[in-house]
Amino acid sequence: MLWGGVGSTPFHPMPRFQGMPLLRRVVTVIDDDPAMLTAIKRLLSAKGYDVEAFCSAETFLADKHVSRTACLVLDIDLPGMSGIDLGRRLSIAGSRLPIIFITGLDDEAKRNEAAEVGCVAFLRKPFLAEHLISAINKATG
Repeated sequence: MLWGGVGSTPFHPMPRFQGMPLLRRVVTVIDDDPAMLTAIKRLLSAKGYDVEAFCSAETFLADKHVSRTACLVLDIDLPGMSGIDLGRRLSIAGSRLPIIFITGLDDEAKRNEAAEVGCVAFLRKPFLAEHLISAINKATG
């Protein structure tokens, strides 16, 4: 049992079963720009999120921990499978994964396509950190 300070109530850590790690769901970020990927990962990690980062839609789909994803921060303009195509593929597979689309090129057609595949937020690069954090909080409820 841990105490939060003088006059506070005791804090009981979440119990673990012997040999069973505590699994947390993660925010997954997919962007082909290494600098953007690193910046978002550092931001989210500093805010206490568990983060997985991928440079393509294909590497995300090949990852064995995809099911841990609670929210997807997804660049639209990826080489190979685009962010919209990945969103479409997830939607067809029955996924209800909330997607926050990010893009450097904002236009109405992209916004409409994003809305069709489960977009909960659409952010134009560069965006403010608090806008991304707010969108993630909204998406993960």
